[in-house]
Amino acid sequence: MVVVHHRTVAVDGWEVFYREAGPKDGPVMLLLHGYPTSSHMFRHLIPALADRYRVIAPDHIGFGRSSAPSVDEFEYTFDALARVTRGFLEAVGVEKYTVYTQDYGAPIAWRLALGTPDAVEGVISQNGNAYEEGFVPEFWEPIWAYGENNSPENEAALRPALEREAVQWQYLHGVPEPSRVDPDAWEHDLALLARPGNDRVQLALFADYRTNRELYPQVHEWLRSSQVPVLAIWGRNDEIFGPAGAEAFRRDSPDARIELIDGGHFLLESNLDDVVSAIRDWRASF
Repeated sequence: MVVVHHRTVAVDGWEVFYREAGPKDGPVMLLLHGYPTSSHMFRHLIPALADRYRVIAPDHIGFGRSSAPSVDEFEYTFDALARVTRGFLEAVGVEKYTVYTQDYGAPIAWRLALGTPDAVEGVISQNGNAYEEGFVPEFWEPIWAYGENNSPENEAALRPALEREAVQWQYLHGVPEPSRVDPDAWEHDLALLARPGNDRVQLALFADYRTNRELYPQVHEWLRSSQVPVLAIWGRNDEIFGPAGAEAFRRDSPDARIELIDGGHFLLESNLDDVVSAIRDWRASF
């Protein structure tokens, strides 16, 4: 059996929790989770890749088992989350890596790449957006409105995203066989979202999401100039980041491998074997 270690490391005075497995001298796979989850979303992927790779999955500040300071103690922006992730990589001795991005993990990964472009050996985008085409308008309109004006009315329109029905929906929508999805996944997320003050944390990040769109032209230029290998493997039924976002990678990475799987936003919960097979085949090519 693969041994998965559960560790913490101090970064800028905060504790970053992470899961790690695989050979210390193996090529690094950095797994960056999305909302509203944590490294818990990679609990099955980590051992599936750890025979060959050093697999590392941190919890972002405010998520999972990492420090969760209040909005008065920590500025919850994607710049700040990326800064902590950069410090985390230094702390665990990682200089080069292939990055697996999902949801919030994508804008964090793009900031890392723009800061140290030579560090990124490959990009795996699993419903991790980098293009306007990826946004499903009906889902994103309340977020854009709140980013423009955090009025009580716009906040009230977003608060349902923190509740049970919406979190469960993120896991089950677009999945042909919902019974394949472990309910413990969303129960885990809901317990963490319920921590006092975490609602303000998530609202702050909703408001800041607009800054990620502003980075996209720089990300596209990095993809073009670096020609870093890209695997875009998406749940094609995702109603948050649609499949056009995966196809768009070919505009700047003509050799990108695009895999559209019959699943939803949290593809690892329903199609783990498909994702593992694609990663192994793609990563073996360089």
